Amino acid sequence: MPPKFKRHLNDDDVTGSVKSERRNLLEDDSDEEEDFFLRGPSGPRFGPRNDKIKHVQNQVDEVIDVMQENITKVIERGERLDELQDKSESLSDNATAFSNRSKQLRRQMWWRGCKIKAIMALVAEVLKVAKLSALN
Repeated sequence: MPPKFKRHLNDDDVTGSVKSERRNLLEDDSDEEEDFFLRGPSGPRFGPRNDKIKHVQNQVDEVIDVMQENITKVIERGERLDELQDKSESLSDNATAFSNRSKQLRRQMWWRGCKIKAIMALVAEVLKVAKLSALN
């Protein structure tokens, strides 16, 4: 989930507002001390110190990007785990229903076998009685 704020500002985004503020703050009647605090020290803007700061800022930006990717992956993993849990619960319910249905079917088949055996025994007895009465 990306952040709701803009992490990287372009120089144009910042420069315009800073220049207008400085223009308003720096008037003709300002002294050198105020100018120092508003403009910063005079000298080269791109020195070894600024290069180090930019290097560290780039490293921080890389770490932020990696962490955002990691957070995204963790969220996606959580969603997949939720889906797997739902599927496993569904499979468990289906397995329970299958087990109950198979027990019911086994009982039906057992009773059907008992009925067939009873009918065969009855038919055999009827034939035996018919045979004995035919002999007499």
